[in-house]
Amino acid sequence: MAKQKTAYVCTECGSDYAKWQGQCADCGAWNTISEVRLGPARSPARGTAGNRAGFAGALSGAKVLAEIDLEDLPRFSSGAGEFDRVLGGGLVPGSAVLVGGHPGAGKSTLLLQTMCHLARDMEALYVTGEESLQQVAMRARRLQLPQDRLRLMSETNVETIAAAAQELKPRVLVVDSIQVVHSDDIASAPGSVSQVRECAAYLTRYAKLTGTVLFLVGHVTKDGSLAGPKVLEHMIDCSILLEGSHDSRFRTLRGQKNRFGAVNELGVFAMTEQGLREVKNPSAIFLDRSHGPAPGSAVMVVWEGTRPLLVEIQALVDDSALGNPRRVAVGLEQNRLAMLLAVLHRHGGLQVGDQDVFANVVGGVKVLETSADLALLLAIVSSYRDRLLPRDMVVFGEVGLSGEIRPVPSGQERLSEAAKHGFKRAIVPRANAPKSPIPGMEVQAVSTLQEALSAVE
Repeated sequence: MAKQKTAYVCTECGSDYAKWQGQCADCGAWNTISEVRLGPARSPARGTAGNRAGFAGALSGAKVLAEIDLEDLPRFSSGAGEFDRVLGGGLVPGSAVLVGGHPGAGKSTLLLQTMCHLARDMEALYVTGEESLQQVAMRARRLQLPQDRLRLMSETNVETIAAAAQELKPRVLVVDSIQVVHSDDIASAPGSVSQVRECAAYLTRYAKLTGTVLFLVGHVTKDGSLAGPKVLEHMIDCSILLEGSHDSRFRTLRGQKNRFGAVNELGVFAMTEQGLREVKNPSAIFLDRSHGPAPGSAVMVVWEGTRPLLVEIQALVDDSALGNPRRVAVGLEQNRLAMLLAVLHRHGGLQVGDQDVFANVVGGVKVLETSADLALLLAIVSSYRDRLLPRDMVVFGEVGLSGEIRPVPSGQERLSEAAKHGFKRAIVPRANAPKSPIPGMEVQAVSTLQEALSAVE
C-alpha cells in the first residue's frame, strides 16, 4: 500500500512547507500551519488525451493573441440591479462567485431570492449543508417567494453534489456553505484547509467545464476576513462581502475581487419583512439629515466603483480627561486621521493635541479613498470652533502633508451628483474646478488648506 503524502499549509496565506514550524515565513502569522493529507494523484489513462480538462475548463492549443475572440461574455441579470452592479453587470456563465459575510447579514436570504427569481426562466439548484430543506422552505414562504420551480438539495458530499448537478444540469448552482462540504478522498474534517481548498477546486472545475454559474457561501472570522485558506480567494472569479450591523436595516454589498468588472463596487440593500430590497438611490439614505443643524457635520462625495456617493461625515472634538487623548475613527482609517490632525496643526494653525477627536461616517459606509480628507478636516474645525457649516455645501479633496489640496478622480461627475441632490456650494481642489459653470452651484476652488479654512470662516 502506497504511503500517504502529507504537506504543511498556512491557513492565512496558503504557503506550503515540508515540515511543521511555529511561524509562517511568508505572512509572519504564528500557529497557522496545519498538516494536510494529500490524496493520491490520478494519472489520466492512455488514449484519453482528448478528454483532458484543466482548472479553467477544457484545454486548447496555443493561439496568437490577435486570433482570440473578444466578444462580450453572455451575461444575464440576477433580478436585482444592485447585485448586478457589484458583479460587474450580471452573471457570467462558468464563473465562480464567493459570497461572504457575518452570521445574520443576509447571505442566504439574498441568494435564495436570486435563485427563486432565476428559476422562473432557467434550471437552478440550491444546495444547503447547514440548514434542512424545511428551514429553507419556511424562509421562502415567509419572504413570499415563488416556490414552484427552484430545486433544493440537502447534501455535504462534493461528489454527490457534482453528480446531482450533472443530472439536473442547472445554469446556476448555490452551495451553502463551502465550509461544511467534504470529499471522501481527503481524510480530514470538513472545514479544514485541505477540504475547503479541494472541494472549492472540484466545484469550480465543474462550473468552468459546464458553463454553470457557481455561488459559494463562505464564513468570516472575527476580524471580518473570509475564513479558510487564502488560496480559496485565488480560485474563484469574484469575491463579494455582505456587511451590515445588527442594529441597522441596511446592508452593503461590496466587491473585493472581480475578474469581470470593477472592484470596490458598492451595492446597498434594505432588510425588510419581505427580504432584501435594493436601494436605487443610496445617497438619499446616507444624507438623511432630518435633525437640526449641528457643528462638526459635513457632506462629502466619495467614488464607489463606478458611481459617486454622497455621505455625511461627523466629527466631535472634546476636552480629554486622559493623558493620552483618544483618536477614534469609524468608517475611516485611524492612522490617516492622526496624520491629518498633524497637517491641521502644522499648516492650519489649529492645535488639538490635548483634545479627544472622534470621526464617524454616517450610515455605516466605509470610506477607502483619500477624497474625504478635506471634508474630515473641515468637520473637525467646525466642531472645535463650534461653528456651523452651510447645509447646502459639499466638500471633497485630498490633503497632502505639505498642506496642499490635491485633485481626485472624476471631479466633474462628483459635482454633478451633488447638484442633482440640491447642493448650492462646493469646495473642491483647484485642479477639479469645472471647465464650464454648473447651473445652480457655486464652486470654490482651493489649492491649500489655509484657503479652504478661510472659505468657511
